[in-house]
Amino acid sequence: MSFDPRLLAVATALPPHRFEQEETLAVARTVFAHRLRDFDRLAPVFANTGIRSRHAACPLSWYLEPHGWGERAAVFERVALDLLEQAAGKALDEAGLRPADVDAIVCATTTGIATPSLEALLLDRMDFRPDTVRLPVFGLGCAGGALGLARAGMMARAMPGRTVLFLVVELCTLSHRPEEASPTNVVASALFADGAAAALLRAPADGGDAPGPRFVDSAEHTWPGTRRIMGWRIEDEGFGVVFSQDIPRLIRERLAPVVDGFLTGRGMTRADLSGVICHTGGAKVLQALTEVLAPATDGMDDSWAVLGDCGNMSAASVMFVLDRRMRSGATGPHLMLALGPGFTAGLTLVDL
Repeated sequence: MSFDPRLLAVATALPPHRFEQEETLAVARTVFAHRLRDFDRLAPVFANTGIRSRHAACPLSWYLEPHGWGERAAVFERVALDLLEQAAGKALDEAGLRPADVDAIVCATTTGIATPSLEALLLDRMDFRPDTVRLPVFGLGCAGGALGLARAGMMARAMPGRTVLFLVVELCTLSHRPEEASPTNVVASALFADGAAAALLRAPADGGDAPGPRFVDSAEHTWPGTRRIMGWRIEDEGFGVVFSQDIPRLIRERLAPVVDGFLTGRGMTRADLSGVICHTGGAKVLQALTEVLAPATDGMDDSWAVLGDCGNMSAASVMFVLDRRMRSGATGPHLMLALGPGFTAGLTLVDL
């Protein structure tokens, strides 16, 4: 018999460089306006995203110059490890645990590559045990927060009594390419940001009542014919962002049956949810999600707040919303939802 894992703690971390949206617009104008005829037509996107400020791995001056794969990879490894150490340390302190108490680590990212992988590099840095089970996860994109937590929950359920640490870090701004004067790159410059999060999970070994939010179940759905909706172009300069303007339309047209099917399989409807925990994909995405998920819209304010304060941090974003929701005192069943490359919906049901 298996028992539902409990969330022992959730914590977040942000890099030190914070930009107001007006600053990023000014920099974008400097970078793109003289090379992109449509820049003035695109510029309102900076005001329309719902973002007030964002955090980034590097100071603004770094983003004015081109950078190659090697330099981007070095910055990614250094900053990602710093942020993961901060987030993991905060989560462990909150749970009253030490690194040596962790039995397994799941680490999700899509904005950089390191081999050995990030969680392996953290083992000595944070004094985790040498026999810690590791699962690096790459390529889930914005869905990586919901689906990465789901993988960690599955692992915790399979290892009752053991402690699983979920880590997620995304440094989206490192993919900024000033030499690429395209509408997609301008929109990406208006949206994306950097951040990291950590969560600790453990399933009770004896079925006893354990404290903390309960990880109930998860699912994912990848729609046929949508492989090029979102992702990366792999080029000499590094990652080049790919995302379609059709995403809000796809949400409105295709998401509801997936959500309802997931909930029906658990004897629930949207009306049975106490709230939702949604990835901060942008203003148009949050508006579409609000329409589709109604009447389960309690918690959307938290997504808007994270979007406004932190921007779109890809997979890390939904964990920031989860953290905010938990600290607000919210209770009851909540649907975590994020959408990523594939085009894939990641769904995780948690009972706060």
